[in-house]
Amino acid sequence: MAEQVQYYGTGRRKSSVARVFLRPGSGKFTVNAREFDKYFLTEAQRVEIRQPLVVSETSSTFDITATVDGGGVNGQAGALKMGIARALLEFNIELRKKLKVEGFLSRDARIKERKKYGQKGARKRFQFSKR
Repeated sequence: MAEQVQYYGTGRRKSSVARVFLRPGSGKFTVNAREFDKYFLTEAQRVEIRQPLVVSETSSTFDITATVDGGGVNGQAGALKMGIARALLEFNIELRKKLKVEGFLSRDARIKERKKYGQKGARKRFQFSKR
């Protein structure tokens, strides 16, 4: 039996992790076994996720299957964008320059700051009273 060709990429953003599999196909996109348009409801998220495919001009050449876990929907969209970019690199290393210039290969390291003891939040203090 012939081995199916697939390209894998992992993307992370905040506390979200996306595992992305690119397989040669017609452009079908599924996220967590659901349709792409049903999972990401806003057009801004859909456009953001498809950016690496548009830049590399491979929009309709791959079927994309992704599993996304953790965080919120926007964090998951960012993780998915990075995962697609990394999978495209596995497909063709010559795309690296285009993807790097657009910033798709850079990990956004901003995460939620932890709450500190003796305070109301990460930075907010309890109200100070002199008397």
